[in-house]
Amino acid sequence: MRKQPIILASLTAIALATGAYGTTELSEILPVAAGVAAHNVCSMTFVGGQDPDQTYQQLVMPVLGDFGRLLKVQVSRDTGDVKVSSQLRELARAHFTPGYGCRLVLPGDRPLLTVAAAPIAPAADGFAPKQRVASTKPAVTAALDNVFAEHPGQPVKHVKAVVIVKDGQVVAERYADGVDEHSPLLSFSVAKSFTNALFGILVRQGKLRVDEPLNAPEWKGKSDPRRAITLEDLMRMRSGLAAEEAESASSPVAKMEFLHGDMAGFAAAQPAKEPPGRTFEYTSADTVLLARRIGSVVGGGAAGMREFARRELFAPLGMGDITMEFDGAGTFIGSTYVYASARDYARLGWLYLRDGIAPDGRRVLPEGWMDWSRRSTLNAPYGAGFWTNDGRSKEAAWRIAAGYPKDGFYASGTMGQRIYVIPSAHLVITRFGYSAPPSYGIEDDLALIKASIEAYR
Repeated sequence: MRKQPIILASLTAIALATGAYGTTELSEILPVAAGVAAHNVCSMTFVGGQDPDQTYQQLVMPVLGDFGRLLKVQVSRDTGDVKVSSQLRELARAHFTPGYGCRLVLPGDRPLLTVAAAPIAPAADGFAPKQRVASTKPAVTAALDNVFAEHPGQPVKHVKAVVIVKDGQVVAERYADGVDEHSPLLSFSVAKSFTNALFGILVRQGKLRVDEPLNAPEWKGKSDPRRAITLEDLMRMRSGLAAEEAESASSPVAKMEFLHGDMAGFAAAQPAKEPPGRTFEYTSADTVLLARRIGSVVGGGAAGMREFARRELFAPLGMGDITMEFDGAGTFIGSTYVYASARDYARLGWLYLRDGIAPDGRRVLPEGWMDWSRRSTLNAPYGAGFWTNDGRSKEAAWRIAAGYPKDGFYASGTMGQRIYVIPSAHLVITRFGYSAPPSYGIEDDLALIKASIEAYR
């Protein structure tokens, strides 16, 4: 199963607190931990509209472990700032910019140009019923009960939202207290599937090809082995870069996300450990590099990328107030940070179920893009921006045995952010929350998928 990013286990946190790390390493780990806290509290306060204290307890503390108790968080609603400090000094600061969400304040950050954007008209489709839709199927209701239920002594779930769509209609949905049909929810790595969509749009327009090399400006040497890395290699996590995404604050991806304003520049600086195409290795560094390339083709910096996504993806799907976050260099953080409602996440899933056709019949993604996206990479349980039941992986076989069909695939982010797509059943199910390891609630999700397929035949 995939590695989950930036999780500091409690033992690691205790070691940090007791000085078990060297001074040099600790000087990097402390800002990473504080960056996790500053960014997540900022985004869920100012974008998600959630209580900062609850966010810290449910979203930050499980990531930082006991070490999180040593940090002090200050939220300034008048300035849009979140500051995280130790007893000695400020360690990290995040700032909210309307329309762009939050980003850490780091040296060299480029200003974000605030550009007024016309609101997207709500789509006249089955994804936005005026009233919340309760399940009318007893088996589905029972499965939903189990998805949300907390059990003493068991890993917490903190499920925030579930939406079930059948044949383009919301047939059941449920939300936690403080969350509703319009609440922006944090994507984590579900954002990689948005990057897949933006990439697909440019492929359909003839502006990019899946097999063309990235041509990163940092890789100009004729003997540089990284020059062989293609856009598809990046989408499929087979770049061969030494950019490990591990459960450690000292991993390259942790440093990329929380210590460097120019994330793609940092990712491009990582060496090649093997030629591309040989090994699947999940790393957000690959997606950030692809997002930078997409942005360079779109043009206009962060504002241009934001407008392109609104015009070419969000508006055709009738998606409402979607927030995309950008790094200090103006690159869309297409690995990790999108905010949308559970219904709007379902719209993205429905686009893929229909192989890139929007509700009004226009083609958004190239013909065959769904099959390309869900096709297993080197028999791993991952396709291109989606996890998949295709291929011969043990993980796929386990999901299929639990009732999730062979043609199923899903967008997934750490702590249980998921968009399940089941083409053979004409079903899309979104599930978002702050669930605990090791499984992040996926067993309950699979039971819900099985119940939904049987109930909505």
